[in-house]
Amino acid sequence: MINIYEVLETNKMIEQENLDVRTITMGINLLDCADSDLERLCDKVYDKITRLAKDLVKTGEDISREYGIPIVNKRVSVTPVAMVGGAACHTPEDYVKVAHALDRAAREIGINFLGGYSAVVSKGMTRSDELLIRSIPQALAETERICSSVNVGSTKTGINMDAVRLMGETILRTAEYTKEQDSLGCAKLVVLCNAPDDNPFMAGAFHGVSEADAIINVGVSGPGVVKYALEQIRGASFEVLCETIKRTAFKITRVGQLVAQEASRRLGVPFGIIDLSLAPTPAVGDSVAEILEEIGLERAGAPGTTAALALLNDQVKKGGVMASSYVGGLSGAFIPVSEDQGMIEAVECGALTLEKLEAMTCVCSVGLDMIAVPGDTSAATLSGIIADEAAIGMVNQKTTAVRIIPVIGKTVGDTVEFGGLLGHAPVMPVNTFDCTAFVNRTGRIPAPIHSFKN
Repeated sequence: MINIYEVLETNKMIEQENLDVRTITMGINLLDCADSDLERLCDKVYDKITRLAKDLVKTGEDISREYGIPIVNKRVSVTPVAMVGGAACHTPEDYVKVAHALDRAAREIGINFLGGYSAVVSKGMTRSDELLIRSIPQALAETERICSSVNVGSTKTGINMDAVRLMGETILRTAEYTKEQDSLGCAKLVVLCNAPDDNPFMAGAFHGVSEADAIINVGVSGPGVVKYALEQIRGASFEVLCETIKRTAFKITRVGQLVAQEASRRLGVPFGIIDLSLAPTPAVGDSVAEILEEIGLERAGAPGTTAALALLNDQVKKGGVMASSYVGGLSGAFIPVSEDQGMIEAVECGALTLEKLEAMTCVCSVGLDMIAVPGDTSAATLSGIIADEAAIGMVNQKTTAVRIIPVIGKTVGDTVEFGGLLGHAPVMPVNTFDCTAFVNRTGRIPAPIHSFKN
């Protein structure tokens, strides 16, 4: 039970330190919607989502009002659509029709994003997987609330380089399809390695096949709370620093546990996991980069940044697992460039480069996130960046991801505005030496030796 002291602390974190529940995400299994008739498939998908999630937004708003806890987003994740549409979808355009049905359902229930327009191809691609991937540019251009993800590798299977090559091409096509919106479609598309089944955060959320028919997952975020706590112990030892982060993460996770259990009870849907991720926003004081600077760096990207981020990530996880028995998803620190004002400033002053960000992804929760690059970046270069990130995830047995945005018509030094939680980003330089011959090799990179644990 949460006691009155915790309630008072929570009120202070909400009012002064930007604590919020970033998302309540309902995961919905769509496997029973599969049908050989495309129209029936779309109807079944629409009907199931609108039936199970019809009260999701209202419930989130009620909890927020009654407990005084901001709940920023209400979202839905579904079974990877490539698994659901195989019998009915014979062209990329068929999958786009399913995307429209999903978008209509999302609009009907009032959520801001629906994730799961996805394929899991870490070892190989079925015909259905390939069709869905080829449909992504059109689907994201013609829908408003759909998010897409493709898992191209895992520690157990290796990296599917055929899928990596196709995703580089798909990202570039998505940028072209949405160039009138500064290539915004790419902000809703992520390529993953070791994707978790229970991630509530977009754009990588989908409802894994190991999950129940429907589930409630909650993502909590509090960079501002951690930064404020560290300001109170400035100059203290590493032991005090770690204890402070751990205790703060514990308190933040308790808030998420309360919201998750209450949402689960009211909706009659089982509680899944709490994802304790320090997910920043463009708001002042809600930045992971500022936490790193409070730890002792002049700017994020300075020597010591990777060590500081590793420390932060580990203590956040330790504090979270003490507060809840069901911590999952990604849980740790996100480092999206466009969504973090401190990261943006570090890029603009030259302290933070793409190569340093890649090094940081070895120890953070996800990977290269919301990074704008020149619109003339080649598909092969994008695939090479994806392969590098997937290799980090595969070898280190962790989730890594790439959400990169080649902004058509923009080059290094320009700024792109996405708005809202997506923020704005400086266009970053990319290494232009060619990797086409590497990317064009067919097949897959095998799993590392330490994957054999049976």
